[in-house]
Amino acid sequence: MPERAGFGAMMPERNSKLGGMKPFRFGIVGHGWRADFYLRIARALPERFTVVGMVTRTAERGAELEQAWGVPTFRDIDGLLTRNPDFVVTSVPRDANPAVVTELVRNGLPVLSETPPARDREELRKLWAEVGASGLVQVAEQYRFQPMHAVRESLARNGTLGTVTGAQVSSTHDYHAVALMRGLLGVGFAPVTVSARRFAAPLVKGPDRSGWPDHEEVTTAHRVVATLDFGDGKIGLYDFTDGQWWHPLRTHRHVVSGTHGEIVDDVVHRMTARSRIERRQTGMDSNLEGHALDTLSLDGEVCWRNPYFPARLSDEEIAIASMLEQIGNQPYPLAEASQDHLIALAIKESWETGKLVTTTREAWASEPLAGKGDSGPLPVH
Repeated sequence: MPERAGFGAMMPERNSKLGGMKPFRFGIVGHGWRADFYLRIARALPERFTVVGMVTRTAERGAELEQAWGVPTFRDIDGLLTRNPDFVVTSVPRDANPAVVTELVRNGLPVLSETPPARDREELRKLWAEVGASGLVQVAEQYRFQPMHAVRESLARNGTLGTVTGAQVSSTHDYHAVALMRGLLGVGFAPVTVSARRFAAPLVKGPDRSGWPDHEEVTTAHRVVATLDFGDGKIGLYDFTDGQWWHPLRTHRHVVSGTHGEIVDDVVHRMTARSRIERRQTGMDSNLEGHALDTLSLDGEVCWRNPYFPARLSDEEIAIASMLEQIGNQPYPLAEASQDHLIALAIKESWETGKLVTTTREAWASEPLAGKGDSGPLPVH
């Protein structure tokens, strides 16, 4: 199948001959829920990634991880540094994250930070003042690297839709949703005016991180709906219900509107045509290529190819692996993530107060858009 022109920037190279290429060696500080994603990715792709060590608060927790994953653990960052990681991932609560990031940067290490990088506006500003100028901090905002999101963003930027004027995200919350909107709209750091409301309604309890509920229960679910005016005629619509990530009764919706076209989830509408973004998933029916996403295509042409095929990874894991492998190219700088969280905080302030909230231009606003900066301190594999 031919590859579609104009998608090169969003298509990581699939390299089936990795001999002679050294895997990225990285450490992890903390063992939050997200840490297991990194461990699974390294186990699935040992030719690309090696976890050289983890920092845990207790020896007991460290022993459990060593047994489960075969990774050495330490009680402090100094111990981890003896393993000479190429970079370090933080997986700690938002209140603790700034201090961890700052210590790592002071040791000259590139960092892939947990989201959000800090708790609130003041902590974001303090963190930026401490480490912003170093250029060493990227943030693990993986959503824009998920295959379908990456293709939608490429279509929004390559002229298929004309001038993009609107983006609706109803699938994830806060800074994650804002990151998707800003990527689809191609907006930077200008002030944003937010109008938000919060509603409550009954809803059957759905699955969460721990799995499916063991019995049916109707609970109160909160829904936040907000409009975001980015200026220059660009509007974002935010719509999120508690637990929507996994809830089968609250489906995901992504709409990108332009002067000459519109994307609604996986369908691309143009004035005289309608096309579907097709997903080639192996391992279905009699296919014996393994169970993995292979390509995404539009109008018979490949517009995204899985660089990790045939490894059995979820879309989320593909996105996280892409961030790990592109850390030397500044996949998502601290400035971008700080702006996302600033806007997410404005959404919360608006529904809490019932008032319009307009963000201010912050010190990080001089930074380039994600993916547009110079190469970082690590070589790109």
